[in-house]
Amino acid sequence: MPLTINTNSAAAAASYNLSKNQSALQKSLVRLSSGSRIVQPVDDAGGLAVSMKMESAIVRLSGAQKNVQNATSFLEVQDGVLQSAGKIVNRMIELKGLSDDVMKNASDIDNYNREFTDLQMQIYDMASLKFNGVSIFASTSNAGATAIFGNTSRDNTVSIYVSADGTSGPTVSVNKALLLSALTINTSAATIQNGVAYGATTNSTFTSGNAMTFAAVDSSETINLTDISVGVFTQALQNVATLRAANGASMSRLRFAGEEMATQETNLIAAKGRITDVDIAAESTRLAKYNVLVQASASMLAQANTSADIALMLLR
Repeated sequence: MPLTINTNSAAAAASYNLSKNQSALQKSLVRLSSGSRIVQPVDDAGGLAVSMKMESAIVRLSGAQKNVQNATSFLEVQDGVLQSAGKIVNRMIELKGLSDDVMKNASDIDNYNREFTDLQMQIYDMASLKFNGVSIFASTSNAGATAIFGNTSRDNTVSIYVSADGTSGPTVSVNKALLLSALTINTSAATIQNGVAYGATTNSTFTSGNAMTFAAVDSSETINLTDISVGVFTQALQNVATLRAANGASMSRLRFAGEEMATQETNLIAAKGRITDVDIAAESTRLAKYNVLVQASASMLAQANTSADIALMLLR
């Protein structure tokens, strides 16, 4: 092999290997310090694109889960009001029974009727409650027509999106319970007053013929204990129970939807991690390897740079 001065091929090769090993060492250091296998798009362009889409789906699922939790809170508040409404109707039934006692005089019946009047106004106030500015109960359907209890085509529902796809994905319909309509009863038949509902024309008590409601804006629009029978009260209580059952069914579905989304999110996080997370064991092995190679390359470069000294010895 010829001995030259201008070209030191051994030093050039050692310098190249030192640069390459140093770059690999730096990449291992960055991966281990960040915990990510993909620190630059060039590391895995396809994997980076997939991981970004997964990250977006995870974020959307997290938002949908919060919406489900808020809807559950809405239903819990609604059920609390319905539970209180049921207790009030039960008390009304008790007042009706007490007023029918032959030992009660007119003054006693008036006293019972006074409480009955106050309870009607209390139900109206409860039916006007809102959850974060959103009405818990409704008097109109989604189409804007008067909502009617027992008529599913005249319900008032809100849609809860339970997937990462938003409006294009599956939804759960949550009923804004028709409490006032459920308490509008046909007094002659002790049944739901079909075809009419509370507030059909105004927000005041709806009374028409045999149709009466147990909620009133003020004392001037209340009904008396003597106007209705125990059977009517029983039907009103059954209607409230039906509303609570529908509320419970919606909560059950939301719970399962929330659990399914939580499982999806967990699996997506794991899938994204398999793409982006660094294998600490394998990467630490590479780090040790390139650490040794960098030191070896630097040492050999130093040795290669001294090889020209032989040529100087011959020139002396």
